Amino acid sequence: MAAIEERVQKLLAQRGLGSRREIETWITSGMVTVNGRLAKLGDKASSDDVIKVNQREVKWVDAPTVPRVLLYHKPENQVCSRSDPEGRPTVFDSLPEVKQGRWISVGRLDFNTSGLLIFTNDGELANRLMHPSYELEREYAVRVYGEVSPEALKNLTTGVQLEDGMARFTQIKDAGGEGKNHWYHVMLMEGRNREVRRLWDSQEVVVSRLIRIRYGDVLLPSHLRQGKSEEMTLPQVNALRRLVKMPDYEPPKVVKKYGLPKHSAFRLKPRVNKNNRDY
Repeated sequence: MAAIEERVQKLLAQRGLGSRREIETWITSGMVTVNGRLAKLGDKASSDDVIKVNQREVKWVDAPTVPRVLLYHKPENQVCSRSDPEGRPTVFDSLPEVKQGRWISVGRLDFNTSGLLIFTNDGELANRLMHPSYELEREYAVRVYGEVSPEALKNLTTGVQLEDGMARFTQIKDAGGEGKNHWYHVMLMEGRNREVRRLWDSQEVVVSRLIRIRYGDVLLPSHLRQGKSEEMTLPQVNALRRLVKMPDYEPPKVVKKYGLPKHSAFRLKPRVNKNNRDY
């Protein structure tokens, strides 16, 4: 029976090589071939085809079957790429090894931003968590310097024009503070590059600290220290999957066969009473 064909980026995402968006950039840059031909966006393939990424053939026998999700508390001064030309530390340096697929980052945080990052070895899950159609809210704790006028707060929620289009916070909550440093919690529905900082910059407000504390329904655990990670349980992973309309993952059932072990130590022997008589 022939394997089911899928779009190349979806097929490789299911393999755990990256998110669909990331793999699409590989395709457009000529890094992916199918049966010796350069792949194009829209091409379909299956596990019966010979697919190579950067001239390395994708093996299907060890395709990941167990979706894993990792929560990571990113400190400042780490980049979110797998390697950095300047030699700066990356978030991937601090993650545990994954045997099936590889860790895929769900969005990014700036070099000077700390807080919650989500990683998964499930490319389809990563793609959906980042896709605008699912409208997953991001929440940040922001420390600003100086006073913020009521007019500026109104502008930030009604919308301001940035160089890449209109943007706004869906909600701003006053979180208090001392002196000239004041904290706000801000929510927005997308993750454009440096969007939170650029929004505040548009009102001439200086951001001195930025921490992501929530992504969708996932909160940054209060006990999770910077530079540390924590893996979600299967019920938590399935709750996350349902959030983006994916079915629950059910581990394959292990069927145990009960019988008499063949090892000599388990062979039946006649029971003997104290008088050394069989009974």
